[in-house]
Amino acid sequence: MNKDSTQTWGLKRDITPCFGARLVQEGHRLHFLADRAGFTGSFSEVQTLQLDEAFPHFVAHLELMLLSCELNPRYAHCVTLYRNGLTGEADTLGSHGYVYIAILNRHGFNRHLRVI
Repeated sequence: MNKDSTQTWGLKRDITPCFGARLVQEGHRLHFLADRAGFTGSFSEVQTLQLDEAFPHFVAHLELMLLSCELNPRYAHCVTLYRNGLTGEADTLGSHGYVYIAILNRHGFNRHLRVI
């Protein structure tokens, strides 16, 4: 999927740049499928490196949140994570098998967020 595609796989956010993905949930594990992910806008080279480093940590933390039931596949509940100057939001949206994420540059994120 090219980075300017109109398809949005993750949580829909009006902030750019944004990386979004729909992760497949299997029990307390999450699987990333590259064809279910995409970019809105363009990350700088530094931001891309930050995203590459932060993404596995976001996924690992989300798996722990599934295990502790902070994230529940049956109920919508948005959680917010921070790492490497990036803000990650995730929600199952009550989908029974998917976790939707959006990862944004923290400096471009103006809304009030709950720190986890």
